[in-house]
Amino acid sequence: MSSDSRPLIIACGALVSELRSVLVATGIEDSVEVKYLPANLHNRPENIAPQVEEILASSSRRRVFVAYADCGTGGHLDLVLAKYPKVERLPGAHCYEFFAGTNEFMSAHDEEPGTFYLTDFLAKHFDALVWQGLGLDEHPELRETYFGNYRRVLLLSQTNNVEIVSAGRLAAQKLGLEFEHRHVGLENFTNSVPVAFLRPTDK
Repeated sequence: MSSDSRPLIIACGALVSELRSVLVATGIEDSVEVKYLPANLHNRPENIAPQVEEILASSSRRRVFVAYADCGTGGHLDLVLAKYPKVERLPGAHCYEFFAGTNEFMSAHDEEPGTFYLTDFLAKHFDALVWQGLGLDEHPELRETYFGNYRRVLLLSQTNNVEIVSAGRLAAQKLGLEFEHRHVGLENFTNSVPVAFLRPTDK
């Protein structure tokens, strides 16, 4: 099967490990092509929709799934996908919701609206994506400006990895916030990826 005929997943670079785990577990890793966009788009969400649309425009003859939630695009990603009725995306507003599941995420939000969320990827890359990404390495005085209304850091982990939990706890310390960890695993994420749709079809 040629690369051009395989189903395509357009995915956030922050999902490399988790998406690969799902594709391997479901036996379709070699049957799909995945194009990852830079993970640092977390800090520039206005660029997500245009970059996704650029790939979609050149992939009109393929089955495509977009492994993004809204992810801070303010509905612009859905405006792009409306031009491609057969293309779906991950459910929810962001990765915290599709990893945890809507009910658990909303429960966490309701109990403490002032929560800064981390996934495994964001915990591991906190310094690059958050601390340096927001310029706090050079201007730590901005911490209060960015995080003055936050009360805790909540790590919604995909794996049971003590190093990731330690990284999340260190991130909370740097931000001067309380730390909490909840293991949510990959079940909700796995159920959100349309494996049947992505399986190759017989011709």
